[in-house]
Amino acid sequence: MLTATPALSAERIYISYGLLERSVSVKSLEIYATEGRIEDDLRAYTAYATPESLEQLQTLLDSPAAIDIDVVAISQFLYTSQGEFILEQLGELIQTEAREPGFYAIRAALILAAADEAGGGLTPLNILRHFPGRGIRVDVQRTLQVVQELEELIQETSEAIAAVEQQATIEAATELTPNYSQLPNLEARGSYTWQTQTITLKDRSRDGGQGSDRTYETDLYLPLTAAGTPPPTPTPVIVISHGLGSGRSAYAYLARHLASYGFAVAVPEHPGSNSDQLEALISGRTSQVAQLNEFIDRPLDITFLLDHLEYRSQVDPSLRGRLDLQRVGVVGQSLGGYTSLALAGAEINIPQLQSTCPPPDPFNISLLLQCQALNSTQAIRSLRDERVKAIIPINPIGSSLLGEQEYSDITIPVMMVTGNADTIAPSLTEQIQPFTWLSSSDKYLVLMRGGTHFSTLGEPEADETVVDLPPEVVGRDRPSARAYLNALSVAFFQTYVADQPNYSTYLRSAYAKTISRDSLPLRLVRYLNTSQLARSLQSQS
Repeated sequence: MLTATPALSAERIYISYGLLERSVSVKSLEIYATEGRIEDDLRAYTAYATPESLEQLQTLLDSPAAIDIDVVAISQFLYTSQGEFILEQLGELIQTEAREPGFYAIRAALILAAADEAGGGLTPLNILRHFPGRGIRVDVQRTLQVVQELEELIQETSEAIAAVEQQATIEAATELTPNYSQLPNLEARGSYTWQTQTITLKDRSRDGGQGSDRTYETDLYLPLTAAGTPPPTPTPVIVISHGLGSGRSAYAYLARHLASYGFAVAVPEHPGSNSDQLEALISGRTSQVAQLNEFIDRPLDITFLLDHLEYRSQVDPSLRGRLDLQRVGVVGQSLGGYTSLALAGAEINIPQLQSTCPPPDPFNISLLLQCQALNSTQAIRSLRDERVKAIIPINPIGSSLLGEQEYSDITIPVMMVTGNADTIAPSLTEQIQPFTWLSSSDKYLVLMRGGTHFSTLGEPEADETVVDLPPEVVGRDRPSARAYLNALSVAFFQTYVADQPNYSTYLRSAYAKTISRDSLPLRLVRYLNTSQLARSLQSQS
């Protein structure tokens, strides 16, 4: 069935603007894509195009999707709640010949095109060939409205980024700035080596699926002195929480770096939202991007881990006396960023979620995941862990999931990391605005200009299965992003978890400016208020 061509496939594309309508045949587009010849019905449009744009169109029509994805994977995704929301948005712009929303037709066309490898797979032209019905209608008026909304969001984000950069300049000019070239280089490894071990945890109080206990592995990085012995006193513990569809290896580089500065680092695998869950979605074994209770289970994974380490520290000779579990820091990326915020005291705001779901913002993909919290089968409650003394949320999600009051409930030190090129969790709505809600007196906003949702991720392990994302999505100069995170994480956790206030010298705008590279400019601010973001926030509200 999947490889069959529909009995009726699109022959013409009707372009509508109010009462005006023109059309072009799919055959004309095929001829132009394969031969470069412009038929009469296409000539009416190409007359207004530049040679460069025409060349781009010819290439685009027969270009495969940027991500290599098979028919099973795309079919599974398009039947998830997130996939169906995207189809609903597209269906408003692309309609059937009968002017019905294109939801089902678009889904069918995508699945059939993906199955048709002989026809080119997921190319725009092949998708058009498999669109059921004899015609496709494109609502230009609505499309232009969407484009205008996107342009406004880009402008608002640009203004917010400018406000952050202006504030960084002000802070750098007013700070007492040491000569950082005379201070230790925090981008370089520290004086400790480390040993690693992997432990398996089984929480019998929680369901891990199919009637089993929630079971997950955790990698431990334990610092060693130059003599190969443990440090003489118990060391603070840093926990790293990976993002959706990722795993323990994503921030292994950061774990090693922090261990080299004397921290014990624990990196748990969250089984309901890791790479195994993504593979299950792709292979058809599940229809969910993440398990329904992940917003509760993830913070509980870390609390259970800390409880387990406290127990092991008493009975396991290899850990006895090595861990200070009353001084804990948490780093989390994306969904892991939410995890860190929950452990710091931010509670899920169900009434707000109910009022904002389905998502009103088609450009904030993270809202699709945030709305999934409404389907949790576990009771929503406080997930705060008093042992957590400071957090670093990297590209976190939570603008609807948590909300202003919930962010203001966080009183421990926070370093929020953002990138203005994040297309998954947009910088303005998911990080910059929530930063202004924080009431903690020790808060920092770190901005990587050009940074994406994936900039700080490490390189995949040799045996790791990952989705090969295009360079435009991954972003530029990831080594610099990792170097920034290494240095600032050491400074932040030494200051607020290890109680070494001399490291606060590095938590300044001037330091960020010192280590910033032109390929990925870095800014750090401590103060930012709503008046500085007035126009951007007014537009968002």
